[in-house]
Amino acid sequence: MTKKIKLLRPLVPNSLANPILSIVVPALNEEITITEFVDWCKVGLSEAGIQGQILIVDSSSDETPQLAIAGGAEVLLVPKRGLGRAYIDAIPFIRGKWVLMGDADLTYDFRKLSPFIAKFKAGREFIMGSRFKGYIERGAMPLLHQYFGTPLTTWILNFLYRTRFTDIHCGMRGITLDALKKINLESQGWEYASEMVLKAARYHLKIGEVPVAFFKDRAGRVSHHRRMGWISPWIAGWTNLRVMLVYTPDSFLIKPGIISMLLGLVISTPLIFGPISFAGMGFDLYTMLLGLSLSVFGYAIFQVGIISRLIHGYRSGIEIFIQKKLTYNNGIIISIILIFIGIIFELLFLENYLSNGLRVNFISYTAIEGLLLILVGVQTFGFTLIVELINISMTKKELYAK
Repeated sequence: MTKKIKLLRPLVPNSLANPILSIVVPALNEEITITEFVDWCKVGLSEAGIQGQILIVDSSSDETPQLAIAGGAEVLLVPKRGLGRAYIDAIPFIRGKWVLMGDADLTYDFRKLSPFIAKFKAGREFIMGSRFKGYIERGAMPLLHQYFGTPLTTWILNFLYRTRFTDIHCGMRGITLDALKKINLESQGWEYASEMVLKAARYHLKIGEVPVAFFKDRAGRVSHHRRMGWISPWIAGWTNLRVMLVYTPDSFLIKPGIISMLLGLVISTPLIFGPISFAGMGFDLYTMLLGLSLSVFGYAIFQVGIISRLIHGYRSGIEIFIQKKLTYNNGIIISIILIFIGIIFELLFLENYLSNGLRVNFISYTAIEGLLLILVGVQTFGFTLIVELINISMTKKELYAK
């Protein structure tokens, strides 16, 4: 039988009906550290001068929930379905307008909450902790993570999404409850961390970053990554890269697609009537094939970028224009025209081919352009059908919502 979600109150009733801050932390078999962690949270709240809710989202098989309750925390018992899912399950039970996330293993210093509170008061909606701006205890982070994995994946995300984070994998982070609901977390595992960062960028949340301390595991405790063995960081890196690429591929597809497509057309179109020379350089068959390849390649990745935007709905821009203008009728008509003109060009080549005794003794640049038109026409036909399917799906969702 699936374990049901159940909220357990602390032994000493908490009178805070509307706390300002909710510390929401998943826990899995953390009986070694959970009591001290709850104490750290209390110290942090006291030093920050605010009232807060301490909510442990637990799927343990040891004494973690009992110890957390005894320490004064609320415990949300949930099935073991992944770190991201734990946060999703917790949302209906969060009472604070600000949410602070992290780990219950004492690797992040929850006694120091004031920097996060200051950023919240300054109007920040999403606040990342940064171990690289703060303090990393010797032995706390594997060298592979510290000097390769985390800097590399942070650089990739910053490059793709034009952000300026210094530590996208830091587990200690803050977000307003409204923003947490807005980004609509979907990841079930620890890849939620990257999803949250990139969605914060895509939704243009007011972002801040604060230095945090990162400590090594307490004696007797082994981190979840180390329990999985040497392959764990590689799986984590690959999974986070997948999230970066899948959730908003438009970031690195639409503009390069347009550039490639236009460059291809500029190269190939002047060669329809044969080779040309310019500034002492010759442009012939191979140049035209390059133009064809760039055009088809660019159009393909441009379409994928537009489709991703329509599916995710994180941004609004050129895809809205295309969605309105590329109706089924328009798309099919454009496809037919392109394919028809392309076939005419190919028939001209076929006529020459037949009249020469089924031998090719000439280069038909027109035939290559015809091939380009046919390929683009077929691509447009498929693109039109996909956009139409997305429109139908959106219409159904709107009807069901009503």
